[in-house]
Amino acid sequence: MSKQPVAPGVIYWFRQDLRLHDQPALQQAVKYALDHRVWLLPIYIADVDEDCHTAWDFIRVGPHRQAWTAMAVQGLSAQLAHLGSQLLAFKGQSVEILAALSQSLQQPLLVCEDICAPYEVLQIQKLQERGVRVQTVWQSTLMAPELLPFAPEEVPDTFTRFRQVLEKNHIKPTPPLPAVHQMPPLPPESVLAPYSSHLQTWPGVSATLSPVQDARTSFPTASPAFHGAERAALAHVADYCRRGLPSSYKTTRNELMGVDYSTKWSPWLATGALSPRQAWSAIAAFEQTQGANESTYWIGFELLWRDHFRWLHRKYGVRLYRPQGLTDLPAPAHHPRAFQQWCQGETGQPFIDAAMRELAITGYLSNRMRQNVASYLIHDLQCDWRAGAAWFESQLIDFDVYSNQGNWLYLAGRGTDPRGSRRFNPEKQASDYDPAGTYTDLWR
Repeated sequence: MSKQPVAPGVIYWFRQDLRLHDQPALQQAVKYALDHRVWLLPIYIADVDEDCHTAWDFIRVGPHRQAWTAMAVQGLSAQLAHLGSQLLAFKGQSVEILAALSQSLQQPLLVCEDICAPYEVLQIQKLQERGVRVQTVWQSTLMAPELLPFAPEEVPDTFTRFRQVLEKNHIKPTPPLPAVHQMPPLPPESVLAPYSSHLQTWPGVSATLSPVQDARTSFPTASPAFHGAERAALAHVADYCRRGLPSSYKTTRNELMGVDYSTKWSPWLATGALSPRQAWSAIAAFEQTQGANESTYWIGFELLWRDHFRWLHRKYGVRLYRPQGLTDLPAPAHHPRAFQQWCQGETGQPFIDAAMRELAITGYLSNRMRQNVASYLIHDLQCDWRAGAAWFESQLIDFDVYSNQGNWLYLAGRGTDPRGSRRFNPEKQASDYDPAGTYTDLWR
């Protein structure tokens, strides 16, 4: 007897949005499935392309990032199970896996977050070429595109002008959506049977991917409070506000050590375990009860910087990844030996080397030190800014493709604001931010 055809349902592909709160894309997928009385299959793919070597001969995504993402995926899986659903998790090439699933499941609708970076855009294009029905939803910025006083592709090039236009027009962040509290049914067991080994597990996780145990770290992922899952993210935001820390953020944000000198939201924002709109709504609520000041404004200011890099990607796309960036400058020089010494924290400059050792050991680095080490690579060692950007992509647990590319272009003078040299003098920086040498000694 021939099998009865399976009614096409919905696949929801989690990408950089590993959460249930403030999830417009997932909400749309859920609504479609419920309205059409079809199943919804949540999936996550650990793409093997992330295991490939870069042009500078190191793994594109290193073990710190892999371990951090694994925690977020495992937390998401547990939450979906609590709602009576399950997460199907694969390791492989995303396009091949999704195209095969689409074919075997009778051409379901594939819904996912819209990511406007070249690699992620190409994934969607390849899926569409393979006949997959794809619906992408933009959801990673404070403001929804339709609220902007300009077309997203016409965003002002400089952050200052971008911020001024938004403030002049009184544009406020889009309120976060409530968490998804109901999931449509999964496909029938007969349909899921071939994939049973992928349920509630992530093949990319192994015993070698463990949280950082080093007591010196400013982001202790071995602590339950700094777990990668959504629940820990929301609890951290609530605790940060409960302790009144938003009121002093601007005065502490350039410190180099400890968990409280900055919000520490970026690792959860990077995986999408935390929505920026949810984060900002917590600050807005804090201002209502505790009062607004320059520090609370500055938190929003930096979240807005994050937005600006995203809109610039929608405007310029792959041009941001050229050696010359958006300029007519010649391709940057590169010195492999100097770059290797920088990566290993062996340049001979103590302040810089301390930071590079912290990054290698923990996968985390303060914003102040990120600027210092990037400047040193570009302006002192005269190396290719793209090599540094790739090293950050490999190492940082809070790697964000938009902000990483934007910040490296900015410091290299090849972005939308190519003014003069942005060299940071490491001796002066050490004198200003580590006068007693405490940080340098910590990571010696």
